[in-house]
Amino acid sequence: MSPLLLSRIQFGFVISFHILFPAFTIGLAHWLAFLEWRWLRTRAEVWRDLYFFWLRIFAISFGMGVVSGIVMSFQFGTNWAVLSERAGAVLGPLLSYEVLTAFFLEASFLGVMLFGWKRVSHGLHFFSTCMVALGTLLSTFWILAANSWMQTPQGHEIIDGMFIPVDWSAIIFNPSFPYRLVHMTLAAFITTCFVIGGVSAWYLRRGIHLEPARRMLKLAVAFALVAVPAQVLVGDLHGLNVGEHQPIKLAAMEAHWHAEPEGEGVPLVLFALPNEDAERNDFEVAIPRLGSLILTHSWDGEIQPLTSVPASERPPVAPVFWGFRVMVGLGVAMLLLTLASAWAWWRGWLFESKWLLNGWRLLSPAGFIALLAGWYVVEIGRQPWVVYGLLRTSEAVSPNITAAAVMGSLITFAIAYAVIFGAGIWYLIGLVRKGPQPHERAPDTEDGDKTPARPLSVGDRDDAEAS
Repeated sequence: MSPLLLSRIQFGFVISFHILFPAFTIGLAHWLAFLEWRWLRTRAEVWRDLYFFWLRIFAISFGMGVVSGIVMSFQFGTNWAVLSERAGAVLGPLLSYEVLTAFFLEASFLGVMLFGWKRVSHGLHFFSTCMVALGTLLSTFWILAANSWMQTPQGHEIIDGMFIPVDWSAIIFNPSFPYRLVHMTLAAFITTCFVIGGVSAWYLRRGIHLEPARRMLKLAVAFALVAVPAQVLVGDLHGLNVGEHQPIKLAAMEAHWHAEPEGEGVPLVLFALPNEDAERNDFEVAIPRLGSLILTHSWDGEIQPLTSVPASERPPVAPVFWGFRVMVGLGVAMLLLTLASAWAWWRGWLFESKWLLNGWRLLSPAGFIALLAGWYVVEIGRQPWVVYGLLRTSEAVSPNITAAAVMGSLITFAIAYAVIFGAGIWYLIGLVRKGPQPHERAPDTEDGDKTPARPLSVGDRDDAEAS
């Protein structure tokens, strides 16, 4: 295995862990802002208890996201030195803006959010929660701007092999950025929504925490009823953008090898085993013309086939093809569950339907899986380019790095991640099993007790098991 392949595997391994936690906390931060707003409006204790329940989960998830992100950033210098050297003038400032705006904002208000309950006014505490939520959106903005520029680069000049910025507005607002930003943000919200719905369904099936669970499930259904159809629309617009700016990626997503005879349109391939050596699909099941209608919004529209470029300029077809179908398939399942749940809610038997409750439990990790599948489509579909059409991945790897060094660090990362994230996930499961609890009153500051509440405490094991 070459240093290039191992470096790609290592980066894919690290980012697969990292992307899950920021995506979850993006949605969770806004969920916390909503819960605290509801408590401020109603003063109902159930909203306050839900806030502190999800705050604990947010704190752990946020910490694991920070740890995995730090590891990922080091790889730009160790494994991808040529990319850092040639594109650093563009990517460096964008990533710095993310730190200066988003991370500092989150860090500044996170302490107040975690430990400031009844140490500051309720208004200031709510403001801190909102600022943390805003910080997650700013982080999404800058990271997606950097990655989107690598997908559809513009606003630069290439001088002596170096990418030199000439128009920052064109760099940031490159052709794919608006679609990818909205698509990713909605994906993060939907991921969190289905976790909340799955947890509430689990409580309802066990007959515990019934009042909080009913409220959470209603809100999950209501939000999904808006967000999931919106994601379908945004995904369609994003697909049209990919067809315009990255046609070979779109061809790989559809395993479209050869141009169809004129007037016959492009079929929609439902199932196939892409055969890259023979440049065909084995065991293909397809619907004639439907691909044209979906991909081009025309009954006889055409897309550029894979064979229109040399094999060296095509991405690996099978992972892109199947990753796209996993993402779309889970999206369809989430949409159907949402519509069925909305109907059951309207008819008054949402909380009694074991099929729907089990469906929410089953699809609670669907957002994470769809998120990873979509990210693989985006990144693998960009190959063999790291900066699309301008810098090949094989040219961006560090020149003097050895396969043994990359393999050693990859094994180290795998062991460390298994321990750290295994413990973190086990802790999160403990929090979920305990569920929302009546929030302990903060110490009276007038008596001189300044001890903050323990926002990360799971509580006594016996209490957790009893609940």
